[in-house]
Amino acid sequence: MTRQIRIALRNCGVIDPENINDYIATGGYDALAKAIFSMSQDDVIDTMKKSGLRGRGGAGFPTGIKWETARKAKSDKKYVLCNADEGDPGAFMDRSVLEGDPHCVLEAMAICGYAIGASEGIIYVRAEYPLAVKRLQIAIDQAKELGLFGENILGSGFSFDIRLYFGAGAFVCGEETSLMNSVQGGRGEPRLKPPFPANVGLWDKPTNINNVETYANVTQIVRNGWEWYRQFGTEKSAGTKVFALAGKVNNVGLVEVPMGTTLREIIYDIGGGIQHHKKFKSAQTGGPSGGCIPAEHLDTPIDYESLIALGSMMGSGGMIVMDEDDCMVGIAKFYLTFTAEESCGKCTPCRIGNMRLLEILTRITEGDGTEDDLKKLESLGQTIKDTALCGLGQSSPNPILSTLHYFYDEYMAHVDEKRCPSGTCTKLVGYKILPEKCTGCTVCARNCPVNCISGERKKTHVIDQKRCIKCGVCFSKCPFKAIIRG
Repeated sequence: MTRQIRIALRNCGVIDPENINDYIATGGYDALAKAIFSMSQDDVIDTMKKSGLRGRGGAGFPTGIKWETARKAKSDKKYVLCNADEGDPGAFMDRSVLEGDPHCVLEAMAICGYAIGASEGIIYVRAEYPLAVKRLQIAIDQAKELGLFGENILGSGFSFDIRLYFGAGAFVCGEETSLMNSVQGGRGEPRLKPPFPANVGLWDKPTNINNVETYANVTQIVRNGWEWYRQFGTEKSAGTKVFALAGKVNNVGLVEVPMGTTLREIIYDIGGGIQHHKKFKSAQTGGPSGGCIPAEHLDTPIDYESLIALGSMMGSGGMIVMDEDDCMVGIAKFYLTFTAEESCGKCTPCRIGNMRLLEILTRITEGDGTEDDLKKLESLGQTIKDTALCGLGQSSPNPILSTLHYFYDEYMAHVDEKRCPSGTCTKLVGYKILPEKCTGCTVCARNCPVNCISGERKKTHVIDQKRCIKCGVCFSKCPFKAIIRG
């Protein structure tokens, strides 16, 4: 735990999130007061630009430049949006901030509103996060009671208000233009950019959109100065990053580390290594749109450029650890199944292309694939990346392309030998009882759900391969390790 530096998560588990006085006691709303009384709008934006803070929700666009663009846009109305639609499987960074320190997001949105000239903020939060919704509303109400939101905040002449908007769980609404369409009551579908939201956003008004973790860094930057923030991270990727460490690792949970920390440090020094002393195989970063990074790159520093160079991405911060028992072809299929289902269907490359990719992967995992299918996967995947309308489609082939690159031998085993090296692709796996080890204890037969194992007590048993559904129960239950998988 000593390797962690908590900025975004600094108050989580420390304060009572339903008591604004706890937040104020830790310096809460000092940054807002400093901004509106001691800094000009340009000063705030200059601070954000010099801090090097980049968006923590995906592509890592510089936050200060985004704010500056919205500031320069001419309009009678501007909006500040918070993307709290955290849809990545295994990711819960934003949820923890909203549940543990909701005021830090509200305060940052108000600072952003002051900097760009907006008077209204909207938090687009997943309806599946009931505790986060509850605590956000409590925080908004408490802040209004103290005059920290509403008209003429603290007598400064600056007015800003915030309201909640609930998302229905569509993964594509994590993309900013899809999110805006949803807020406006339309379908969660992206639109072409440019124009960018900072110029033409919500209801065609200039709109700044950042995600929860990005805003969670803002108050500390304004309060402590950009020089303080710059001491963490790397030259191009300043500050810290929160990861949701999950999968085959001993210490599962949230990790906040300086940018530039290596995968090895996160997985072994903080995560405690791989469960059951298994061999590390891969780490998938960036959610379902990220790539799989093999053991040979364990010492890669975690920053935006390094991950992209490896065929992955930072994304919102999900990190799924896999061990030697995981099939990388199956992993690619799992993530593509998710993105194909979550596609809004607006553009042809994503709507049709991902379904074709999924069909090819299904053939491969069922033993019907060919070497030509591998060429099709790579060609079609690259085409989708180049032509899809939004980030969901453009990044959806990443798990396939990265596993093809780093684990090509596994794909070849599936198509050439009709074999799954990890023994997890059901249709390519068979179970056999070793006569020399079988004691006839009947444990396998008693646990088989389809009664396909026969044999007398204290005599060798046999599996009826035609009736076997390859569930693996016999393999896991045999006390004498007399059943092999292959």
